Amino acid sequence: MSALLAHSDLLGYIAASLTTGCFIPQAFRIARTRHTEGMSVAMYVIFTLGVGMWLIYGIVTGSNPIIASNVCTILLSAFILARLIYLRRSK
Repeated sequence: MSALLAHSDLLGYIAASLTTGCFIPQAFRIARTRHTEGMSVAMYVIFTLGVGMWLIYGIVTGSNPIIASNVCTILLSAFILARLIYLRRSK
């Protein structure tokens, strides 16, 4: 157990990479195809706000894995949200 605690930041970075990275294919798909059918604007609004709160939490607690992952995630989710809103309004 102590070995796991000693590597908790590494574990955090790995977990953050996986959960943040899952948005990359969606962002590329939207950028490439401009198709957003079936995607929920409300879900991305709530999610982006939640990620913003996690980012603030990471800053307050000084947790580098939480800060790094949430900076990346908020950029990706904000991009997806902005494209969702833009593409829905342009139709």
